[in-house]
Amino acid sequence: MTRLAVVIVAVLALGPAAAEPPARPQIAIIIDDLGYQRRAGERVIALPGPVACAILPGTPSGEVLARAARSSRKEVLLHLPMQAADPPRRAEPGMLSLDMDRAEVAAALDAALAEVPYAIGVSNHRGSLLTQQATHMQWLMEALGARERLFFVDSYTTHRSVAMRTARGNGVQAVRRDVFLDDDPSVDRIREEFERLKRLARERGAAIAIGHPYDATLGFLETALPSLVDEGFDLVPISVLVTNPAAFAYSKTMTGPTGSGLTEMLDD
Repeated sequence: MTRLAVVIVAVLALGPAAAEPPARPQIAIIIDDLGYQRRAGERVIALPGPVACAILPGTPSGEVLARAARSSRKEVLLHLPMQAADPPRRAEPGMLSLDMDRAEVAAALDAALAEVPYAIGVSNHRGSLLTQQATHMQWLMEALGARERLFFVDSYTTHRSVAMRTARGNGVQAVRRDVFLDDDPSVDRIREEFERLKRLARERGAAIAIGHPYDATLGFLETALPSLVDEGFDLVPISVLVTNPAAFAYSKTMTGPTGSGLTEMLDD
């Protein structure tokens, strides 16, 4: 085969979606731990742009916030509690744990989805222990795969997580968090992490951040998000980065955690 023929075959194999990165760097932002504080949740829903709302099951305001997010054209994720290496500060409704079997994992997922209407995907809340467990992640992704159009976002609370790999191995579309905006919820550190998010998006074509409904985080985002377009970025729904092959081609997977730490947070 001639060199020209090899080049043509290679280009055809890549296909049009992988031929070039998005014209502008893309950023997706998810705010986790919604459901306990209604006012904070409403403030998240009012953020400019397609910021995703990750809502905990079994919370006092979870269902009403999910419905409000849907009405405001914000994407809703089920923020599914999973067992962490350290004990939770309080009992967490709907938590997946090591002592569950396949049927119990599927039943817990069903129950949690029923409590968070309009969820189009699932992310893990905490889970530094459970997301390392290949068997439990296999059971979860099998259950997700049996439900059409649900994707998975690995919050990546441990670099040993096998969640994203297991999801993709089961045909479930999945991505992984790049940056935690507020491991340290001080304005200066949030600003630093936001700048790192933008740098990663420029380098890779796309990047994903997770934040929490802290006053400092929401105040910062209320000011920073309107400027993204003028700075050359597109703020996109998380579903775009999950389902867009071009985004997959240029959003590199990580080999280690990119947050400033592995703190697992719960909305107080």
